[in-house]
Order: sequence, then structure tokens, then C-alpha cells
Amino acid sequence: MFDKIVKDLTDAMKNKETVKLDTLRMLKSALKNEEINKRSPLTDDEVIGVIKKQVKLRKDSKVEYEGYNRLDIADKLQNEIDILSVYLPPELSEEEIIKIIDETIAELNPDGMKGMGLVIKSISSKYGTRVDMGLVSRLVKEKLMNQ
Repeated sequence: MFDKIVKDLTDAMKNKETVKLDTLRMLKSALKNEEINKRSPLTDDEVIGVIKKQVKLRKDSKVEYEGYNRLDIADKLQNEIDILSVYLPPELSEEEIIKIIDETIAELNPDGMKGMGLVIKSISSKYGTRVDMGLVSRLVKEKLMNQ
């Protein structure tokens, strides 16, 4: 995965795609920092985790800039999100997530809201890179409150 990012960065440099080049440079830097912190090469799952973190940061910033009516910066952030999302595996749909939550709740039989962390942890460990954990958290909370 890391090699593909470096190759795409080189291609962006050759093709003079400045937004893609800047975005991939920031990503490569974030990956290198994580590798230094970990003190060993990153696995593909760890690379995906770093990319998801970068996408989340940009999504949060985009919302803030839209709130300040700075649509120029919000558009730039959306372009960066689109570039980074290419490297992420496709996320599960909300219907699939609901089915997974129902199965997990049936399997673990949590004790109301006290078991929310247990359910979320189980889903995260099985599907972490393929689900939006914010959505999972919200849906689990709704399900357990209505139990």
C-alpha cells in the first residue's frame, strides 16, 4: 500500500498535479511519522488507519470552514478527501452496519447501555477499517437505548 502511494506521488509530480501532489506528500509524511513512532514498518491495516485519520481530520475541518462560509478552503479539503479515499477499502453500507450491529448485540447480549463499549469494541476489531465508527457508535447507542 505504501509503495502504491509513493508511486502515485511520483506520477503526480511528473504530471504536475499540484493538489494531488501536496495531498500525497502530507500523507507520506503522516505515514513516516507513524512509522517512526511505531519503530517498525507499517502494515497495510495500519496504513489504512492513518489514511482514515487524515480523511477524518479533513472532514472535520471542512465542516468548520463551511460554517465560516469559507467554501474555497472547504472545496480544497473535499478534493483532498477524494484523493485520500481512493486508498481506502469501500465502506459498508448503513444497512450492512445495522445487520452487523444486530448480530453482535445478539451474540454478546450486552447489559443495556453499560455494554455499549463491548459491542463497539467487538465491531471495531472485526470491521474497523471498513466501517464508519462514528456511525456505528450512534447506531449502537440507539439500539441499546431502545432495548
